[in-house]
Amino acid sequence: MTTSTEPSPGLGLGGAPRRGRFQRIDRERLLLAIAAPVLAVVIAFAISSLLLAISGKDPFQAFSLMGNYGLGTSDGQVAVLNKATTYYIAGVAVAFGFRMNLFNIGADGQYRLAALFAAFVGGAVNLPSFIEIPLVLITAMLVGGLWAAIAGVLKVTRGVSEVISTIMLNAITTGVIGLLLVPGRFVPSVGGGGSSNSVQTKMMAPSSDFFTLNTQGGQLYGFIIVAVLIGVLFQLVLSRTRFGFDLRATGRSEEAAGASGVNVKRMVLTSMCISGALAGLIGMPDLLSADTGHYFGQSFQAGVGFTGIAIALLGRNTPVGIAFAALLWAFLDATNGQLSTNNYPPEIANVMQGTIVICVVVAYELVRRFGLKRQQQKVGAQLAAQAAAAAKKEVAA
Repeated sequence: MTTSTEPSPGLGLGGAPRRGRFQRIDRERLLLAIAAPVLAVVIAFAISSLLLAISGKDPFQAFSLMGNYGLGTSDGQVAVLNKATTYYIAGVAVAFGFRMNLFNIGADGQYRLAALFAAFVGGAVNLPSFIEIPLVLITAMLVGGLWAAIAGVLKVTRGVSEVISTIMLNAITTGVIGLLLVPGRFVPSVGGGGSSNSVQTKMMAPSSDFFTLNTQGGQLYGFIIVAVLIGVLFQLVLSRTRFGFDLRATGRSEEAAGASGVNVKRMVLTSMCISGALAGLIGMPDLLSADTGHYFGQSFQAGVGFTGIAIALLGRNTPVGIAFAALLWAFLDATNGQLSTNNYPPEIANVMQGTIVICVVVAYELVRRFGLKRQQQKVGAQLAAQAAAAAKKEVAA
């Protein structure tokens, strides 16, 4: 008779129930991971409901109007997904720095400057789509990465906090765009898009159209596929590569990472460049969409970089969490107009977003303390069990 030395699928070494134990641990960790954002959203809805009730409005009807449009109509669903595509890229760009314990507050300036240069380069050439679109995307990523690299260089060479430097770079970006977006520089002498009064870059060729998906609710950004790929690559880099391990280790403790052989300064600079390069893609769904005119002008979307900070925090810097956070944020933005058309204060959506940002920080701290307490209880229970087992052995002896 032969015997196998390998443990059964459900047992570890010595016959311990391996799989079930890990399943319990994973389930508890998962619950703790989602507890904070869920708690923040619930509190935000409760506060918004209270404000609506105080103003004499029915909160349930307001939320019903938002849900019926954002979830029940095809055009509302397309609007939510299109906004969520941009928000997701912004969230991932910020989260990449957060995982390194770097606060890239400058994503807003990075993507606006990247969009300006991408639109200028795209308008200066007329190439086939398979060349034009990659050229525009690469330009945007290079400009965003190089602009973020300034903050990285200041941090590793002079010890300047990236929070301060990126905030200052946002202000500088506004000035740079104001200097370049004038006739004779990045704006043609006579109009950029056919109007002599327009202050915008030259309109890019039709070959720069990024494909869209035709739906009953309108044109769905094909860039949503790129956003999904970015999320997948983000997760693979973090969890399956040496660089991702070094990044997470450096984010936990620079001293410990340096002691283990990680070049901390190089990691800081590389992470800032990658975060900025991802931020450079934030404006691309709109810039490459035929509906927006293929140009950069004074009316180009602004403030998405700061939205990405809130989305990254709400999504706990994970690709899946950021996806849910981006959808929630896009839902609130897309359904905002339904409130104003039905005599509800449209500011309620902004109140909910701001409340979520405030509550999520508090909720994270509450969940962290609860998780720490649970760990202490488990350690105490294990020590008590070991003491009881030792006492039994002594009695038996």
